[in-house]
This record gives sequence, structure tokens and C-alpha cells, in this order.
Amino acid sequence: MLSLSCLAPAQPPASTLQLTTHDTANRIGSVVLTCDPAGGTHPKHDKACAVLSDVDGDFSRITARHQACTLIYAPVEATAIGTWHGKPVSFQTTYANRCEADRNSDGVFAF
Repeated sequence: MLSLSCLAPAQPPASTLQLTTHDTANRIGSVVLTCDPAGGTHPKHDKACAVLSDVDGDFSRITARHQACTLIYAPVEATAIGTWHGKPVSFQTTYANRCEADRNSDGVFAF
């Protein structure tokens, strides 16, 4: 007789994202962010994973934090490619400058 009581509950698949920024000075930044558990090369992976957990991996739903930024226009293209709990993620946007990339992504693109 097989007992199912000893089986662990199904865990959502780990999330892995390649995050990249590219600015007009041709500076390119790239990190790997893993969540569940938090890790990778992102300098603040715990915070970035918490932000993404709050929006279920939907970058368009991230709420900008309160932070003043200069009005200097120096565009930064930001991309995120990978998976969030098994769902494919493909996000791309352009922020007015690095400060806005940090603020509007609540630190996810702060690297």
C-alpha cells in the first residue's frame, strides 16, 4: 500500500533571470538573479527577489520607490530574460538615466 502522506508538497520551480543594462556611454552591466532561493551575481539579490516576488515576476507591475533623480537624459536600456516560477520572462524598457532605472525598478536594475 502506497502512502502519499510522506510526499513533500510541490515546490514552484526556481526562478533565474539574466538582467542587463546598456547606456549611451556604451557601458554594459549584466548579472544573473536567481530566486527561491535568492542568489546569483546580483549585488542585492535578496532585495531584488523580494521586489519581484511582490509582483509575481511581472516587471511592468513594479512600483517605483521614492527617490529624487536628476533630469539629465542619458538613456539606459534594461532587459530581463529568463523564467519566473517556470513562466518565461522577456522584459525590455528604456529609462531616462541610471538613477531612474534604479528607482523605477526598485533596485532590480541597480548593479
